[in-house]
Amino acid sequence: MAIRPNILLILADDHGYGDLSIHGGPALRTPRLDGLCSEGMRLTRCYANSSVCSPSRAALMTGCFPDRVGVPGVIRTHADDNWGYFRPDAITLPQVLRAHGYRTLMSGKWHLGLEPENHPCRRGFDQFRGFLGDMMDDYLTHRRHGINYMRSGEQEIDPAGHATDLFTDWAIAMIRAQANSPDPFFCYLAYNAPHTPIQPPEEWIERAREREPNADDQRIRYVALVEHMDHGIGRVLDALSATGAAGRTLVIYTSDNGGQLDAGAWNGDLRGSKGDMYEGGIRVPACVRWPGEVPAGAVSEQVLLLSDLFRTLCEAAGAPFDHPIDGASLLPTFRGERQDLSGRLLYWLRREGGPEFAGLAQHAVRRGDLKLLHNCPFEPLQLFDLAADPLETTDLTSSNRASWRELQRDLQDAILQAGRVPWQRPT
Repeated sequence: MAIRPNILLILADDHGYGDLSIHGGPALRTPRLDGLCSEGMRLTRCYANSSVCSPSRAALMTGCFPDRVGVPGVIRTHADDNWGYFRPDAITLPQVLRAHGYRTLMSGKWHLGLEPENHPCRRGFDQFRGFLGDMMDDYLTHRRHGINYMRSGEQEIDPAGHATDLFTDWAIAMIRAQANSPDPFFCYLAYNAPHTPIQPPEEWIERAREREPNADDQRIRYVALVEHMDHGIGRVLDALSATGAAGRTLVIYTSDNGGQLDAGAWNGDLRGSKGDMYEGGIRVPACVRWPGEVPAGAVSEQVLLLSDLFRTLCEAAGAPFDHPIDGASLLPTFRGERQDLSGRLLYWLRREGGPEFAGLAQHAVRRGDLKLLHNCPFEPLQLFDLAADPLETTDLTSSNRASWRELQRDLQDAILQAGRVPWQRPT
């Protein structure tokens, strides 16, 4: 029987596609993430399943389009602005892996519900230390609207320190604790960086400002927050090496959506920002390292979604399952083989409140290189050919009506399928 790999899945929060130094991110240095790319495969066409946090996290945990597991929008701590309820019968990645002998560990931001039934330890994790809520109002006090959502297991805790350092430290402790275990582990490290508030430690601001004295102050603060996270990721990778686990650990890094431009992020030349269905809102940095399996220094332009990681990681772990999901396995791509997935339909959505959305949703669908989207529910659908027009400058709605109609029907079918799933908790 093949040795099953440990799995380390690292998810950033609002990390812009361009904001790796290997992608040319201005005024920014990410040596540990760049090293991870060089030691493994850089995935240049990776997409989040939504333009915002919770839906992408639900897709990552279940392998399903997010509205099919009850999370079409952001799960928030206030009921009158809450747009999702994580379906209790949805089977999660840690549940499948745990059933096949994995120790399942999580450090960081959950953001899939505050209900007891949706606590990480009731959704497949053996251990959890982190933050249950949506965003922190302060990286040092770890509160949201004055409420403490930090937990160790189901116990409320009030630790001192910057959230990035805490999540890093807890992941390292979990990895070290598994050093002598005969069982493989799945460790999900979910940072809240570089989400707002852009609050890096002061010493990291000074380092970035000294190096880039002419850069905009907002940009410098964002750069410092990313570089501080990169340093933490390096510490986790060092812990893998120190425990002798690095050679048998599959490591994946990615983000839950694109960068927020008005917070200082840079999405390369892509159109749009976090919250948009344009490429800048949903295309995310990503890489995978698995010594002996993933060719070092490779670059893949295969299109993949976060929801694909469920099936991919289960296949890598030798953990079969028999329930239907939407994601495909990208394991052949990771191993350097060619895959043709161009015929499948990709689907994105975000339901939201406020005057811009009024409880309605934005959507996008893609088949091959053609992408249909409406960036706001009150805007018309737009059609783009991403092969010829990767920056989404030319709407083909008038000139290619046949493709527009075909993708419109695909979008309608996807919405119909999701309509069977409630997204509010039953009263």
